[in-house]
Amino acid sequence: MASPDLASFRALRVHAVDGGTEPRLERLALADLSPGDVVIRGEYSSVNYKDALAITGRGRILRRFPLVAGVDVAGHVIESADPRIPAGTAVAVCGCGLSETHDGGLAEVVRVPGDWVNPLPAGLDVRTAMAIGTAGFTAALAIHRLEQVGQHPGLGPVAVSGATGGVGSYAINMLAGLGYQVTALTHKDSADAYLTDLGASEVMHLRGRELGQRPLEKAVFGGAVDNLGGETLAWLTRTVVPWGSIASIGLAAGAELHTTVMPFILRGVSLLGINSVEVPRELRLELWRRLGSDLRPTAIDRIVTREVDLAELPALAGAWVDGAVTGRCVVRLAP
Repeated sequence: MASPDLASFRALRVHAVDGGTEPRLERLALADLSPGDVVIRGEYSSVNYKDALAITGRGRILRRFPLVAGVDVAGHVIESADPRIPAGTAVAVCGCGLSETHDGGLAEVVRVPGDWVNPLPAGLDVRTAMAIGTAGFTAALAIHRLEQVGQHPGLGPVAVSGATGGVGSYAINMLAGLGYQVTALTHKDSADAYLTDLGASEVMHLRGRELGQRPLEKAVFGGAVDNLGGETLAWLTRTVVPWGSIASIGLAAGAELHTTVMPFILRGVSLLGINSVEVPRELRLELWRRLGSDLRPTAIDRIVTREVDLAELPALAGAWVDGAVTGRCVVRLAP
């Protein structure tokens, strides 16, 4: 694939307009981008919940304007002043301030600091890396953190909320691959076949379910990966077995947490915060290594439900914010 023209390439840039935001597919030059010592030919990106919030303006993701959207990108290095990452290296960048304070990954050319760049392990091509993307990286980080505090299959089934989203889908598939029983928690009545195909041994429907109000409910889950927050996370703290752990990732159902200290001091439950943006470089490299080995998803083709061109995104982003999308979407950046 030929390198793009650094003086004229496509990018999806978000502008502040009349108190709101407006995404525009524009032609930029390298000089328009945030500074960095590695220039990447953007070949693929993906759509995450944060991307949809940024593109639609329905969440305060971007901290300055105008800014290129996209928290993910994968491609090959065009130019590099960092000796660790020579030109021609296949790389991925996820999080690290992309599409928050730094021009993001929804562009044919991306420029970033070398510390943000992850050379891809053997066996992971750039499209596969973006099929995994921030969603799979975040799921891997959650599982890695759970393991660090002693989570193991013998504690019982791990509950995964927001199960049909990208993080939830990958968490189910990765956990099943590691030998865990997984209970998928969903509000979607038609998702059972999809979730069992990913590896869930049980699908639990939350719509209309009574979650209880006692400080401790019957302990039924060995641990949990929670993408929802709010009432669901509070319920999970009350239903995890002694010495089980919960990885808290998202707040799609609410940012508040109304619980007590009882699960933590009487059952020894651990609540782990998962932030996929602020991850030390060595840990990021280790997680990408694992994503190419023991945490490599086996159901990527099932989880990736569509592939779109960069120009299509503004019209599609609202569906992610509305929770109307199952699985992952890969974005082609090169024409």
